[in-house]
Amino acid sequence: MRRLFILLCLAVALLGGWIVVSLYVPYQRFPSQGVFVDIPHGASRRAVARLLASQGVIRSRLVFEALSRWRSRKTLQAGEYFFDRPVTEFEVFDAIANGRVYVRELTIPEGFSMFDIADLVQREGLTSREDFLAAARDPALIRDLVPGAPSLEGFLFPATYEFPRHLSAEQMVTAMVTHFRQEWIDISAQQPNLSGLPVEQLVTLASLVERETPKPEERPLVAGVFLNRLHRRVPLQCDPTVVYALELAGDYDGTLDARSLPFSSPYNTYRHIGLPPGPIANPGSASLRAALAPPQTDYMYFVANTEGGHFFSKTLAEHNRNVALYRQRLAAQRKAAPPNVSAIPPQPHPVSSDPQGPR
Repeated sequence: MRRLFILLCLAVALLGGWIVVSLYVPYQRFPSQGVFVDIPHGASRRAVARLLASQGVIRSRLVFEALSRWRSRKTLQAGEYFFDRPVTEFEVFDAIANGRVYVRELTIPEGFSMFDIADLVQREGLTSREDFLAAARDPALIRDLVPGAPSLEGFLFPATYEFPRHLSAEQMVTAMVTHFRQEWIDISAQQPNLSGLPVEQLVTLASLVERETPKPEERPLVAGVFLNRLHRRVPLQCDPTVVYALELAGDYDGTLDARSLPFSSPYNTYRHIGLPPGPIANPGSASLRAALAPPQTDYMYFVANTEGGHFFSKTLAEHNRNVALYRQRLAAQRKAAPPNVSAIPPQPHPVSSDPQGPR
């Protein structure tokens, strides 16, 4: 009996030690590059423990199952999890119970068009360019807001998103449109519509503003210039609309020059008075606010100042002087630049080599 008691004590001690080691000592029997574990919906605690053990994430499926039953107030969340270092079973349980699924961050800059976003998601390996554009060209998600919208352009809100690995292009654009709706509710509740434009034209105007200037403080002024020109039935002559027209036609090669300005398209604001038929990019909050409430000014023109901003003017004569000043500055910067180095800081969006804004 004494020997049996000693053996029993040893067994209990070994079992206790095994449990302690399983719970508290980090473990890894998966490849050094990490392992993805996909927990299906409705999986039992036993099935989850068996799956984790088979992938080399936990030392003991029995100990993990007992731990998850002991902490029965927390359910194990379905989803895909990524483990790339040795972890304890407590850490594994906490990750799955709190739903810390694997996600990839995708940041969409303000002013990106659906073509730019399509290129980005393909580079990031989230989906193909073709699949994303196919989803973005279906306006069903905004039909209640803009019944005649040609696509989701303008409503794919620029922000940082967290996407799982296996996400369809349709799910991506749904998340972006949902974000736009949330932002639009907040913005329109805080800012009355002083421009008097309907939603589609407001978003279209905001997209032009977004593509014309990277400076938040300039966006209301740019919106005011465009609105003044709309009221006076003067062509907007916005270079980025020509870029977008070329992109729609598949003819844009990354540059815009004077030969492209007559390009035949309803989006070309050199050829047609008024706003284009829809947005040319996806504006952020600052540009949407600028389009809702542009300041009352007499400005009718603007031109780049070679410092990332613009000169604004009320008359054509003043504008021509600003254009001449822009060209002088450009020539001086090119002369002062070292060989093979551009003196002009890179533009945030494709513009012509002589960006004059409305003329």
